[in-house]
Amino acid sequence: MNRRTRTALAAALLLGLTAGPLATAAHAAPAPAAASARDAADGPDTAALRAALAGVPDRDATAALIRVGGNGRWTGAAGVRDLRTGAPVLENARFRAGSTTKVVTAALVLQLAAEGRIDLDDSVQQLMPGLLPATFAKPVTVRHLLNFTSGIQGGDGFGNTVAEEYPHRFETITPQQSVASGTAKGPAFDPGAQQHYNNINYTILGMLVEKATGDSYAHQAEVRIFRPLGMTGTSFPRGTDPRIHGPHHRGYQLIDGKPVDVTEWNMSDRFAAGDMISTTRDMERFLTALFRGRVVPGPQLEEMFTVPDVPGATRSAGLQRFTVNGKEVWGKTGARPGYHTVVAATRDLSRTLVYSVNSTDAKGDGLAIFQRFGLAAFNR
Repeated sequence: MNRRTRTALAAALLLGLTAGPLATAAHAAPAPAAASARDAADGPDTAALRAALAGVPDRDATAALIRVGGNGRWTGAAGVRDLRTGAPVLENARFRAGSTTKVVTAALVLQLAAEGRIDLDDSVQQLMPGLLPATFAKPVTVRHLLNFTSGIQGGDGFGNTVAEEYPHRFETITPQQSVASGTAKGPAFDPGAQQHYNNINYTILGMLVEKATGDSYAHQAEVRIFRPLGMTGTSFPRGTDPRIHGPHHRGYQLIDGKPVDVTEWNMSDRFAAGDMISTTRDMERFLTALFRGRVVPGPQLEEMFTVPDVPGATRSAGLQRFTVNGKEVWGKTGARPGYHTVVAATRDLSRTLVYSVNSTDAKGDGLAIFQRFGLAAFNR
């Protein structure tokens, strides 16, 4: 397909996206590409995976990359990397990995625990005096932070929706400011009594990594995980840099029914909870190495597969336990405006999944995205 044709298709798609949910422009979009498929009985359901990509770009997603491994391998890509030019997707595209960053943060903390530099039963009050106000009368341990049972409430941002946050996308809330605004609210519940997912737990863990090592969180992630595993497309932005450097897809969010480019965004407040940029190849490499015990030693690795005994809990240290088509799956979702990510695997690595979807409502119903682009990976 030549450049002029791709540009015309992208322009038609833009009009279609603004026309409503029944837009038909995507019917002319490039067909999804797939490679390295194996159709053995224990391999991935390639027909279902191809069907998931059919029609992209459409109102729900402008691009999608899927990588399935384990018993058999399949990769697929569909969509465009830029609505204005119609340029096709890049299989090596970098993307905002969102909260899958938390898996890296948990691994760093557990490495430090294995080295005796952090004790998971030590309290934040001991390790970081003054960080929690006096309203936190009971000890909040490192383990409470890891498994989201700390009771610390989330910090304040620029709004509750992407539309509210968008005008402030180049402004800065530091991790310290975020933590201060959250801890000032006092505990939502006693530590260990409930499980409530939010970013502030992992923001504090990132600050703890820096205190324990005397180094920046980003550099520790690089030297301890990214570099040893050959994750050459993975990094953190420098300071408040709003750009994604290297090959990447543009991210779009539907605001008032129209696709708005949200690619450039200062994510520094997400820090160790969600500021990472990566690729599907790198995330697959990290996931498999982690589950094989090559990143975190065995005794500490068990923390990542241990859900606390509190009502309704499904999350462990950095991961979440799912049941998909009768299989126990451990994984993590990540979402930033314009970008939705999943890493997931059975513990024996008989099936692994990594995808990056340029969702037009990435901060919305992540379940719907997973049902379309991820569920088929665990069909058999």
